[in-house]
Amino acid sequence: MIQKLITAIKKTNAPIVVGLDPKLSMIPQRIINSSIEKYGKTNEAVADAFFEFNKEIVDGVCDLVPAVKPQIAMYEQYGIPGLCAFQKTVSYCKEKGLIVIGDVKRGDIGSTSESYAVAHLGQNDVFGEITNAFDEDFATVNPYLGSDGVKPFIDVCNKNDKGIFVLVKTSNPSSGEFQDKIVDGKPLYELVGDMVSKWGEMSMDGEYSNIGAVVGATYPKMGEALRKIMPKTYILVPGYGAQGGSGKDLKCFFNEDGLGAIINSSRGIIAAWQKEEYKKCGESVADAARCAVIDMQKDIEDALNG
Repeated sequence: MIQKLITAIKKTNAPIVVGLDPKLSMIPQRIINSSIEKYGKTNEAVADAFFEFNKEIVDGVCDLVPAVKPQIAMYEQYGIPGLCAFQKTVSYCKEKGLIVIGDVKRGDIGSTSESYAVAHLGQNDVFGEITNAFDEDFATVNPYLGSDGVKPFIDVCNKNDKGIFVLVKTSNPSSGEFQDKIVDGKPLYELVGDMVSKWGEMSMDGEYSNIGAVVGATYPKMGEALRKIMPKTYILVPGYGAQGGSGKDLKCFFNEDGLGAIINSSRGIIAAWQKEEYKKCGESVADAARCAVIDMQKDIEDALNG
């Protein structure tokens, strides 16, 4: 699967993933009004608004970027209708030729971990018929339970040509409360990086592994160290834009081949229509999102060439 992502990155010349993390405050009133008219003031209306909003974003950027990353919590809080909107979003994005990274941050052990993996990346045999649940291409995984939690995902990935991104050094301010603690003379995030590199050997796909890592743009020095520890690992980099990461922080996440990282932006793209600087791009959600992606692409290109 990682080779499919790399091919898509090369085709678009944009190592960018758009985070589809909608909130009601981001959605134009015209979409909300239409959904309320159909479903009343219900969870179903929110789910409908989320999906219609996502469609506009995706239609505006699908030729510019290789991948999207819907965050399941944004949908899950609205119950079954929200999860249906998540599933519809995944399917629509794949119809548009996009790689889908499910930001689900699952982590458990044994059959429970396997069930999470199958739900998001695998297939079920239902009375002799093969079915899919959410069917993303990648999923994010919490490694806190160790190999017992990660290996079931690797098995499902190998069986279904899928991939995962394991949390290593996250972008949030309090991540250091655990991740920076010194263990055996090294910060914990480096030990996790070592494990990700070893797990990656179990699922190689060309020069890179299907087992990737999540490392926040807000910690470029740590990212530089982790890049050396995980040379064959693709790094998913959150924290760009709204969380404070900028283009100049990104170069260290890439390898010398210009590959090895994909940068996430969520609010900076999907809420661009609310920003004064993008009013010039047009009236629509799609137009503003498109302009924001183009600006981000240039920022990354300038950083890599600088």
